[in-house]
Amino acid sequence: MSLVTMGLDNQGRVVVATYPERVKTLNARRNPSASLLVMGDKFNSEWVQVNGTLEVLDLPEALEPLCEYFRAISGEHPHWAEYREAMIEQGKSLLRLSIETWSPISQGGFPARLAD
Repeated sequence: MSLVTMGLDNQGRVVVATYPERVKTLNARRNPSASLLVMGDKFNSEWVQVNGTLEVLDLPEALEPLCEYFRAISGEHPHWAEYREAMIEQGKSLLRLSIETWSPISQGGFPARLAD
């Protein structure tokens, strides 16, 4: 697993911006089954594991879904044309995870005295 910034698209899929040459992208092309661990705001807060099937979108197909990804994590961009140009220049890809199963939500585990 690797640390990523993720959002949810309009269809409830987890979306992650990446590059085509990254190991996570290569692994998704080889085997689309994947798991993702989502943590709360603090290290010892709740977490859940989701499992599903990954889809890899490359440019040009990834361009508008990358805009939707940005909206999901940051809201509206002040200059969408510049954002689109940057995504093309950087050669970005998008991973979409369709969630099929998930674990029960864990409540964290550190005693209060260790969490401070």
